Amino acid sequence: MYAGMLKVKVCDDRATLGAMAAKQAASAIRDAIQAKGNARVIFAAAPSQNEMLAALVQEKGIDWSLVTALHMDEYIGLPKNSPARFSYYLHRHCFDLLPFGKICLLDDGTENVAPDVLCARYNSCLAEGPIDVVCMGIGENGHIAFNDPPVADFNDPLQVKIVTLDEACRRQQVNDGCFPDFDSVPKQAITLTVPTLMGGICLVCSVPGRLKRKAVTDTISAPISTDCPATILRTHSNATLFVDHDSYAG
Repeated sequence: MYAGMLKVKVCDDRATLGAMAAKQAASAIRDAIQAKGNARVIFAAAPSQNEMLAALVQEKGIDWSLVTALHMDEYIGLPKNSPARFSYYLHRHCFDLLPFGKICLLDDGTENVAPDVLCARYNSCLAEGPIDVVCMGIGENGHIAFNDPPVADFNDPLQVKIVTLDEACRRQQVNDGCFPDFDSVPKQAITLTVPTLMGGICLVCSVPGRLKRKAVTDTISAPISTDCPATILRTHSNATLFVDHDSYAG
């Protein structure tokens, strides 16, 4: 099934969704390595990615030493040892489990560096080559990365920027179990912008769960606008949205 150019695959359950998404991501990584000797992959950090990452680390036939892993977004202001950090999540679910050739983090919390300096530093990492694969999700408010409706810009001149998180986005972090309450969720973050994500050659979007049903419905059928940033996925020539029977209304 297609929504615009976006391929939509409805899976029986979260495990099947994760396995199918991982196979597509792995195939794209292998293709990039075969074509040019390396691959560059952006990873999202969220519970929606658990099953996909668990399956991806089991994929065979990938020389991970030829793969650069990139970080999609990160909170501003969390302690360096906070398990809510996206860098912590990615290390636990992926980065520590595979022998990547290089890992580019927006902020791992080990340095006291201003957010604007982190953004400038990350621009250099992004400039090292094209992005072959983006492994991503969609937020309850339709965001991609931390491009919430109030700050999303389909023609953003920046590759990475500082954003203020909207209320729906912050509540999702509580719904996901990442924070104990709303006031604990940081108000700002660093995110890759919409054009940076859309610049990936292959987009693999994993969106399970009933709480994502409205976001999936809007992504597929709402007008393409920043009211639901994920609607822009319908304009990408090689993007696949993996959903399950909980997140897809049918």
